[in-house]
Amino acid sequence: MGAAERSAPHTAPQHVRAIALAVLLHADHLLCAQGYDVVKGEQFYRPLGGAIEFGEAAADAAVRELAEEIGRAVVVRGSLGVTENRFVFNGAPGHEVCFEFLCEFAPEAAPEHLGPIRALEGGRSFVARWLPLAEVLGGTHRVYPDGLPERLAGWLNTQ
Repeated sequence: MGAAERSAPHTAPQHVRAIALAVLLHADHLLCAQGYDVVKGEQFYRPLGGAIEFGEAAADAAVRELAEEIGRAVVVRGSLGVTENRFVFNGAPGHEVCFEFLCEFAPEAAPEHLGPIRALEGGRSFVARWLPLAEVLGGTHRVYPDGLPERLAGWLNTQ
């Protein structure tokens, strides 16, 4: 390795991720993963979901991800939209194409209470919380991807 290679900053390979998000509504609440960006000093929330596997339909990925993360079955009610999410998290740039699906619990799969849920993603534990829908729409919580509360409000206004 030459001197220039040793002194160059190391950056992770950059690529665009295709993800499916389950915008899961239940009892006037939205289920979101809680996160914290140490660089920005910001607590934020994002609907649960994850990477779309090769050959998998995006809606199927949303259903699979919820089953893997919280162990409960959901059904897709419709598409909220597809957005391009370019962001910075903990100082590192990210780029995702997000398929957002409105979901509800399958029959007999709804929880008995709206307490925090210990969820798993790739062997890593995280907390998912039920946010009151009125607070999400009113901007009380920072919810990503950008514009999700507005898209959700638009959908709710058509129902």
